Amino acid sequence: MPLPRTAPLRPALAALLVAAAAAWAPPARAQAQAGDAVIVEAREALGRKDKARLAALRQAALAQRHPLAMWVDYWELGSRLDTAQQGELDAFYERWRGSYVEDRLRNDWLLELGRRRDWANFVRDHAAYRMQDDREVACYAMLTQHQAGQDVKAPALAAWHAQRDLDDGCQLLARTLAEARKVSAGEIWQEMRLSVEANRPRAVRAAAALLGPSSAKAVDEVLEQPSRVLQRRLLEPTGQRQELATLALMRLAATDPDAAVQALEAGWSTALADEQAAQAWASVGRQAALRLQERAHDFYRLAWQRQREHGHPPRWSEDTLAWGVRAALRAPRLDRARWASVLQGIEALGAAGHKDPAWAYWKARAIKARARGEAEREQAAADLRTLAAGVGYYAQLAAQELDQPPALPPAPPPLTEAELDAARQTPGLQRGLAMAQLGLRDEGRREWNFTLRGLGDRELIAAAEVACKAADWQICINTSERTRELVDLRQRYPMPFAEAITARARERELEPAFVFGLIRQETRFMPALRSHAGASGLMQVMPATARWTARRIGLEMRPEQITDIDTNLRLGTTYLRLVLDDFAGSQALAAAAYNAGPGRPRRWREGPPIEAAAWAENIPFNETRDYVKKVLSNATIYAQLMGAAVPPLKARLGTTIGPRDAGAPSPDANLP
Repeated sequence: MPLPRTAPLRPALAALLVAAAAAWAPPARAQAQAGDAVIVEAREALGRKDKARLAALRQAALAQRHPLAMWVDYWELGSRLDTAQQGELDAFYERWRGSYVEDRLRNDWLLELGRRRDWANFVRDHAAYRMQDDREVACYAMLTQHQAGQDVKAPALAAWHAQRDLDDGCQLLARTLAEARKVSAGEIWQEMRLSVEANRPRAVRAAAALLGPSSAKAVDEVLEQPSRVLQRRLLEPTGQRQELATLALMRLAATDPDAAVQALEAGWSTALADEQAAQAWASVGRQAALRLQERAHDFYRLAWQRQREHGHPPRWSEDTLAWGVRAALRAPRLDRARWASVLQGIEALGAAGHKDPAWAYWKARAIKARARGEAEREQAAADLRTLAAGVGYYAQLAAQELDQPPALPPAPPPLTEAELDAARQTPGLQRGLAMAQLGLRDEGRREWNFTLRGLGDRELIAAAEVACKAADWQICINTSERTRELVDLRQRYPMPFAEAITARARERELEPAFVFGLIRQETRFMPALRSHAGASGLMQVMPATARWTARRIGLEMRPEQITDIDTNLRLGTTYLRLVLDDFAGSQALAAAAYNAGPGRPRRWREGPPIEAAAWAENIPFNETRDYVKKVLSNATIYAQLMGAAVPPLKARLGTTIGPRDAGAPSPDANLP
């Protein structure tokens, strides 16, 4: 059911928002640090690969004793790391001991040492490496441990299988373990399966090479012409022939699921061993689920049937398992296997399934739906109560499932001046914020986040407050969201530009909380942000959409005005109103359209009507799926904070989502 257009806000609430905006107004910008231009120019020189200019700017920054000189030093030495010597690195570490750039350059140097096969210096430097978050460095480190006689097979396989694409460290580790006969042929085929699913042909070929030239040639044919491989009859049921056929079916399913189904039904399903057949059917199911096909659940059931006959847990990827759960959620309500399949898939996800709030919620729903006694009903309720203790999307869904009224956590005790001063005086936080204010946001966020490691909730709230006071809402929100027990909603859900946002929302008869929720997800209230695709301003409006919307409302606009706060709000709220109307008031569909364009959610809503929460869980794009959930849960919290009428999350989602009503107006074909 579409939500009603919002009524005008009560005068008292409007006054409250104006007061809140004033309270959050950024302080006057402090006088720029003398020599800041040197830092910005150095970063530009790095981008141009102008090593001579970068070296000169390094000298200038060091001579000025600029607080950010370490970054120029890092860029300069990093730009010539391929020719650097260990002594230069040791001197750098000593100059900037304990800083982010020390550990950042150590990470870069460890990669270079691995490529040089300089294991003595690698082992020495790795002992001081603090971030420990680079998978390729981890693979090099495990290689040195293997050379020292340690058993690293289990973590090595995990790292190898998890690599996003071919890298030297993990491939060298795998090759070394294979030559030492520490890795079996079956584990190499498993790497190829995962790489085929992820569409990483280079990684597939590199793994195949570990089995020898003939296997590599056969796998290359699978990648290039899977249909030809499948046209040959399986004359000898050897392990390699079955593995090749499985890869061919997976490869074919990615581009033509129907052809893969036909090949399985024509004989390959019975010709393959249970594990390989299960993998093939699961791959077909995943592709069908990504296309939102109704039969996806049937394919997954065939996969599980063969897997049970195999007698071992599946070795499918987490993504394949997750899409199996989503396919079950889309299955018709009368499908008796629906909730059993949800439970089966979530249990197979293991630790990942227990940690993810999405699967915790749907597992509790499945247990509740299948409960046959009071003990099972109480288990489901207990799991939902645990989840409902939070503030996000699944916490809100869980609370509604328990028929609990919406509730927000209490504010933490106010920070003391000593706590705030400690955060203000932390060098890494000072540098991170300074870099962000110079427009070097990526570097600034990395240094800031590095400095947050190991901080407790009170310290995180104090650090967030420093960013809030500087009006860096992105860093403010992201830092406050790191707390584990204390929740400061004033930081997590700030309302800068409240008067302007509220006025433009009301002008377009939009619920202000919905607009706040969308902006929080789009830009964290940072009007100068620009996406890689070119979207700009608070509401991240694309240039073409801005021009179209401006013409629609008769607004004369110069291109540079797209980042002007009021202009951007006029354009963004107008477009949001248009997509909301085009989807008959559905906030879920409108949010999806705002993120991915209106054409995609029009396709995603086709098929039988399904529960709206299940529909949202099945949005094929990871970014858009996350976006819709967060925009709607943000809006619910903002409505509570603003004292407005609070449509619960399920009201925002709607009861069901399905095809456009037969009597509804046709979609606006001109809507960009």
